[in-house]
Amino acid sequence: MKSYSIKELLTATPLQQEVVVNGWVKTFRSKRFIALNDGSTINNIQCVVDFEELNEDVLKQIATGAALKITGILVESQGKGQRVEIQTKNVFVHGSADPETYPIQPKKHSLEFLREKAHLRVRTNTFAAVMRVRSALSFAVHQYFRDNGFYYVHTPIITGSDAEGAGEMFRVSTLDPKNPPLTEEGNVNYKEDFFGKETNLTVSGQLEAETFAMGLGKVYTFGPTFRAENSNTSRHLAEFWMIEPEVAFNDLDANMDLAEDFIKSVITYTLDNCKDDLAFLEQRLLEEEKTKPQIERSDMALLEKLKFVSTNNFKRVSYTEAIDILRNCKPNKKKKFKYPINEWGADLQSEHERFLVEKHFKCPVILFDYPAKIKAFYMRLNEDGNTVRAMDILFPGIGEIVGGSQREERLDVLKEKIKALGIDEEELWWYLDLRKFGTAVHSGFGLGFERLVLFTTGMGNIRDVIPFPRTPQNAEF
Repeated sequence: MKSYSIKELLTATPLQQEVVVNGWVKTFRSKRFIALNDGSTINNIQCVVDFEELNEDVLKQIATGAALKITGILVESQGKGQRVEIQTKNVFVHGSADPETYPIQPKKHSLEFLREKAHLRVRTNTFAAVMRVRSALSFAVHQYFRDNGFYYVHTPIITGSDAEGAGEMFRVSTLDPKNPPLTEEGNVNYKEDFFGKETNLTVSGQLEAETFAMGLGKVYTFGPTFRAENSNTSRHLAEFWMIEPEVAFNDLDANMDLAEDFIKSVITYTLDNCKDDLAFLEQRLLEEEKTKPQIERSDMALLEKLKFVSTNNFKRVSYTEAIDILRNCKPNKKKKFKYPINEWGADLQSEHERFLVEKHFKCPVILFDYPAKIKAFYMRLNEDGNTVRAMDILFPGIGEIVGGSQREERLDVLKEKIKALGIDEEELWWYLDLRKFGTAVHSGFGLGFERLVLFTTGMGNIRDVIPFPRTPQNAEF
């Protein structure tokens, strides 16, 4: 007999039909009521058993965490809180779970404890909801780009270039770490390494995506990226996923249009398709907010925040205008900012970005035309010689969520910027070729997928929106 998902059964009409369902026990009350969940929905289905007719050996194995196959009759529920339930006829135990040692018991667990049990935490309501939302967002990303004529490009994970110029990369090597071959100068001789040169895990697929945009027109990458930044904050991971579209013939204005439309689309999709999970996560966040000091509480509930982004036009503001606003605002004058804004050229922090979004403009904000000295080499230099055609999108509660730019398409200007930064021109010969052969205006942006999931679910730590977080001193599982 076909087995049904719990999501299907909870919306089915109870016609006294026999059904089969598989799942894990959430609770087992009074040796009579099994709350079963299979991961298809945040909601459990109640299975009512007659323990007097149940085999004693089977009864002993039914406990929180056990995997069961239940055959029974789907009927209207006699109790409150559910529309249907199953009158159980037969229980088969796929696998039991010892209540003395099974760590995911029906009680509140701290998120820190659950990170230590990352292989089991998806069985909790919170993490199951987060991962279903993550899956929906991932689908929405691909659907948006497909519907808008983009081609999906798989860029290299192993690379010889540092797209961001930060140098915080994980080295890839097959050389003997205890006895590597050396050059005459005493340095490691990477010519004898597997790839014949020094290679690393990628920090971005952008540079390679640009090459495809200059032939296919509109492309995007969506894959894993890596940063060897020794940062133990709630916003950083060593391994994360990046969404990076690149579009030929798009200038900065068109790039901002694309980014705004994309974000609104994927969030709207999630609002439409993850109602139960988002409602649960909103309630969880409301309970969490009650434990915070009044000053740290969010002004908006989760669903309100998502609708705030999906329905409001994003305010476009130059970096220069934003600096003037911040320099003259009350928090800055009263020294409330941890990082005071004193002069043009400052690198904005999350507290500044959130002030602009949540207090000043009260809508999502796109900042553009940043100082060249605080942005990457590939961003197009403006005519003033001091700013570049960069843009960042700022969200409530999180600050920057998207970073992008119009790319520098002029060969002479790009070569000057590379030289000034001390980058080896030979390492980027192929990137410079794009400016030699049919160069054109083009733009793109990067969106850290986990930051999008963090915003959409209302979770407070980025380690809780990726299945197995990779952070300094932590590569478990």
